[in-house]
Amino acid sequence: MKKLCILFRCSPHGTVRGREGLDLALLSASFEQEVSLVFVDEGVLHLIKDQQPELIGAKDYISTFKALPLYDIESVFICKQSLADYGLSHGLLSVPVTVVNDEAIAAHLKQVDEVLVF
Repeated sequence: MKKLCILFRCSPHGTVRGREGLDLALLSASFEQEVSLVFVDEGVLHLIKDQQPELIGAKDYISTFKALPLYDIESVFICKQSLADYGLSHGLLSVPVTVVNDEAIAAHLKQVDEVLVF
């Protein structure tokens, strides 16, 4: 089984990168790939609760992150420093995540077969 990591670095709105990353994660998991997600930099903004992207004319793909357990995507990591940079706390996030430091992220990236950045 191939280990795939999707790294979310860009903000959730204004581009299709986040939606494409999420679509790829769900599709890959449905084909028996071991998928993990890592959120760093502006990518942490994908996981904020109660977003209303339709107010800016965007589609609400953000709520689809709640479907991760249905696809057996259990390894979801978020950068501790990025959370602090944006003044966010674990309680403001919409899905269960593991808060990790930069060293843990680097170690995880070394353990997977492929990393795709969105």
